[in-house]
Amino acid sequence: MKMGFRWYGEGNDSVTLNHIKQIPGVETIVWSLHDVPAGEEWPMEKILEVKKQAEQSGFTIDVVESVNVHEDIKLGLPSRDVYIENYKRTIKKLGKAGVKVICYNFMPVFDWIRTDLFKELEDGSTAMFYEKAEVDQIDPIVLVQRIADNPNYTMSGWEPERLENLTKLFNAYKDIKEEDLMNNLRYFLEAIIPVCEENAIKMAIHPDDPPWPIFGLPRIITSQENIRRVLQLVDSPSNGVTLCSGSLGANPNNDIVNMIREFADRIPFAHVRNVRVYENGDFIETSHRAQDGTVDMVGIMKAYHESGFNGYIRPDHGRHIWDEKCRPGYGLYDRALGIMYLLGIWDSLEQ
Repeated sequence: MKMGFRWYGEGNDSVTLNHIKQIPGVETIVWSLHDVPAGEEWPMEKILEVKKQAEQSGFTIDVVESVNVHEDIKLGLPSRDVYIENYKRTIKKLGKAGVKVICYNFMPVFDWIRTDLFKELEDGSTAMFYEKAEVDQIDPIVLVQRIADNPNYTMSGWEPERLENLTKLFNAYKDIKEEDLMNNLRYFLEAIIPVCEENAIKMAIHPDDPPWPIFGLPRIITSQENIRRVLQLVDSPSNGVTLCSGSLGANPNNDIVNMIREFADRIPFAHVRNVRVYENGDFIETSHRAQDGTVDMVGIMKAYHESGFNGYIRPDHGRHIWDEKCRPGYGLYDRALGIMYLLGIWDSLEQ
């Protein structure tokens, strides 16, 4: 297991590489070029700039999260081939720079939904919260704009270019069903996986967050059955999954431990975080500690250990604690605590 830490880059993150360097056990930063719009080819000079910054602090850049997929690819439009060619050229550049894993998602319009970025927990910390009744009733344009208007940082998955004409984008998906989206994913994977194989890169699709349809938009990475199907679309070690315990764990019917045991050799990258799920369908992100949420964190780490997992892992969303001012879910303190908790479980299993 190789521990990573997501970093949004100099000038775009309250957490510095020097901060990350002081967390025991971290080997790689998990990064992206957040200023490059989805669909555009990544410039080599920008890739190498991040590589230089990381290596000066003793880190690798083995995992990219994410190379965003253009909406035309998800929609299956004729213009998708241009964007797929750009994606393939980016894969080749990342391979030359030493990248081993590309995390990506195939969620329409936006990457994730929450109704409150700073919901207060019992201990006075705050965390991201999903209220089912509000999502069921609110105009999606209103909710999306509320999240996108976060005053401190550009939110990953909510980049301005995605939000310029939300009504038009929602209309484009009104006739797209889950099967259509799955077929469009197949087309994409059939085009890029041979390039990944040639460049020693593994694609790792991230589950939908939350793992069910919202606002009439299709969602396809929601369950063990669907992940199995995606891995079979192109049966290659380069076609893998980013197993996110928090995203999948929002649905208590998902048996994440069983997923790890089934897909172990196709999980090049893992997100490990906890959520507390309520009977009414609401959920809130908690500390990584098993007792604080609904997800079997100890069972998850044990499943990875017993499966001989040697891929990359990172703590995912953390709470906002000790008055830290940070990007929602991506502060320093609680994610550092999460790393220590996950490594503590792992070390106990090494005995």
